[in-house]
Amino acid sequence: MVMSYRDLVAWNKAMELVTEIYRVTHNFPKEELFGLMSQLRRAAVSIPSNIAEGKGRLSTGEFRQFLGNARGSLAEVETEILIAQNLSYLDEAETNRLLTKVEEVGKVLNGLISAVKNQ
Repeated sequence: MVMSYRDLVAWNKAMELVTEIYRVTHNFPKEELFGLMSQLRRAAVSIPSNIAEGKGRLSTGEFRQFLGNARGSLAEVETEILIAQNLSYLDEAETNRLLTKVEEVGKVLNGLISAVKNQ
């Protein structure tokens, strides 16, 4: 039984993604400090944060809403990874590794959304 947001697979996978995003954006050009680097990091942080905040709410409806926000942030992260690749800030291998993590988070998050809808 899930007792805390920290027990949720979606939250744990999202935390792994955030960690990877911080690692790869560390090497972005310094002029991106307040641009793409900051935006990508904020969007990535938003995913597990929304899962945690939603889990802390009192109603299933609120939890669903926050999970939807997390899914939106995940789409934003995916888009920003592709922008970073287009700008040659990420090579193909890094991009593919990150997109695989995005896909994993998306699958688990969608499963959690379905489970919460059925409650």
